[in-house]
Amino acid sequence: MPIKAFSLVLCLSLFLNACQKGDSSTTDHRFEDITLEARLNFQHTSGVEGRYLLPEIMGSGGALFDYDNDGDLDIYLVNGGKLAANQSDTANKLFQRNADGSYQDVSTVAGLDDAGFGMGSALGDIDNDGDLDIYVSNVGKDRLYLNNGDASFSDISEEAGIQGHGWSSSATFCDIDDDGFLDLYVATYVTQEPLQACADETGNIDYCAPNAFRGESDRLYRNNGDGTFTFIGRKSGISQKNNNALGVVCFDFNGDHRDDFFVANDGEPNYLWINKGDGTFDERAVAYGAAVNLFGDTEASMGIALGDVNADQRLDLLLTHLDEETNTLYLSTGDRVLTDATIQSGLGVPSIPETGFGVSLFDANQDGVLDVAIGNGRVRKQPGSAPDPGSGILDQFHDDYAEPNRLMVNVGNGKFADWCTVSNPFCTDLHVSRGLLTGDIDADGDLDILVMNSNGPARLYRNAISDKGGWLKLRLLDPTLNRDAIGAHVRIKVGDAWQVRPVIHSDGYLSSRDAVVHFGLGSALAADEIVVTWPRGERERFPPLMRNQMVVLLKGQGTAVEVAN
Repeated sequence: MPIKAFSLVLCLSLFLNACQKGDSSTTDHRFEDITLEARLNFQHTSGVEGRYLLPEIMGSGGALFDYDNDGDLDIYLVNGGKLAANQSDTANKLFQRNADGSYQDVSTVAGLDDAGFGMGSALGDIDNDGDLDIYVSNVGKDRLYLNNGDASFSDISEEAGIQGHGWSSSATFCDIDDDGFLDLYVATYVTQEPLQACADETGNIDYCAPNAFRGESDRLYRNNGDGTFTFIGRKSGISQKNNNALGVVCFDFNGDHRDDFFVANDGEPNYLWINKGDGTFDERAVAYGAAVNLFGDTEASMGIALGDVNADQRLDLLLTHLDEETNTLYLSTGDRVLTDATIQSGLGVPSIPETGFGVSLFDANQDGVLDVAIGNGRVRKQPGSAPDPGSGILDQFHDDYAEPNRLMVNVGNGKFADWCTVSNPFCTDLHVSRGLLTGDIDADGDLDILVMNSNGPARLYRNAISDKGGWLKLRLLDPTLNRDAIGAHVRIKVGDAWQVRPVIHSDGYLSSRDAVVHFGLGSALAADEIVVTWPRGERERFPPLMRNQMVVLLKGQGTAVEVAN
């Protein structure tokens, strides 16, 4: 970011932040570390051995989903490996949640112990049989696993026609052609050739920036509905551009009831692929205002969160970035324009010294507005960092790149205040954080946090906020096709205020979660009105629901809502 622009962000944000301090006097904002209690025993490795190969610093993601349909959230964690040796002595891990709240490693039995150099995961019910399948992106060959419905998975990569042999990052499933079957977008990073290290401005060896390598083209596959996929990247236009993609989210950005793709590019303008409805896409990020930031600068985009931060019933975008940049908030104005509102949001200054990766927009205290959790970890050494002859290589990696995470509370109208305190383990733990997911781990109605740390342990944080409002969790179900209604959105009315949530799987950085939507109700006893817009644009109104329950909304059981053209 240019110095003048950086200074303007700093000055304006400091002024605004002075007017929006969070109230910490009456509420305990802690997220407690329950990793040991839950017996979540996972150690990520990326094969760090002093060669500074780029995949070593990028970390991995994971998934929160009910793989065995027993009603609770299980955990899938993607691992790296030993890149230089072209092999891995590590594997991805699937942890099944037990009745007592602990987790059990069932990776081998379930068939999800892929030992490739892993990056991320994408969830989707690709065959509409009622259970979630999973795509694993790798540095190398990707994998597609079909859920057999008996707590096991089968690798169908070859027969499905999935061809990934480069460096895949994030991926997402959604229905781009309204045939009821979920299609697959795979974001790709760089060639990673030649295998090399770079040097910082002082001449010390460090990891390269992505522009040291050639970008790759993303891939798009159409689901044929018979267990196979057809590559349509070139025909669609998606694969005609090279980019350094790290994040992707699929949703209808222009209100035509067709799924589009927003792509977070590292050090290049972001992409917004608008679905034309004929199997092709137009790249429109510049026209929509989300290719670059307010000052016209490209940024190192990593993670993506989608949600309505200012309660105007429009979905906004929050992107995480490199240190010396800000994380960037794009507000939807409703006229097909996204506006950089980072400065006035209060999200700017706290993020300048940090490198954000995983990100989630979630209602932490259940007051009806979305808060922010960010997993931080540098990709450039701490200033003045030098090798410590007395430390091991992983200890030095931690010292060079570890950072505290960030928790920001929404104080209204899309304005945020720092919620990190010395008593909040989520904020004080020092790791090189990458993937981050929020979900109701312990089924008590509030949202907890899972963090995936590069060359470190996964951490599970229980929501221990002392003064939370009521809640409502809703799952959408289409009895025929696109069973989880991916691409739908749900609106609820509480008093005079409306809330909206998108129904998506992909979230944050290299990660995915179940499609259940969570609402905070504050002190209200019920959601007074519930309106679902299904993926093809049909609208249904469902009866009011009392607080503190999980409810399945079945398509066709509500009352149709007329939509004016």
